[in-house]
Amino acid sequence: MKKWFFDADYLQACNCDYGCPCEFAAPPTPGFCEGVGVWRIDRGKYGDVSLDGLGLAFAAKWPGAIHEGNGTVCLFVDERASQEQREALLEIGSGKAGGLPFEILATTFSTLLDPQFVPFNVTMNGLESSARLGDNFRIALEPIKTRDRRC
Repeated sequence: MKKWFFDADYLQACNCDYGCPCEFAAPPTPGFCEGVGVWRIDRGKYGDVSLDGLGLAFAAKWPGAIHEGNGTVCLFVDERASQEQREALLEIGSGKAGGLPFEILATTFSTLLDPQFVPFNVTMNGLESSARLGDNFRIALEPIKTRDRRC
């Protein structure tokens, strides 16, 4: 395996109540998990291949809790990446390159869909951060709201 690293900003969302029960080995709020995650890589390398300024993302679904496995995932790679960078990001995102969190997440997937190479538009702005990848992938953060709106 080649050595790799990246320093990146990360956005994540799922279909559960805030706090992501799967992160605490609890069942997902609706009984299944659908989640997305986006890394905007400021600085990174895979062997000698620079990953600076690129993006990597996933969209996934598990029939139960993440740790129960049998998930389906699709990896998204920044369309600006060269062929060598695409291969590197797919090795990392699929868990084949080892390292966290990818190596562990890969054990929860039984289906890996064909990767998508799309434009990445990531805006990091605290609680108003967002990402748009291609035409069909959007994630936006917002403050946690309670039923009585007192927070």
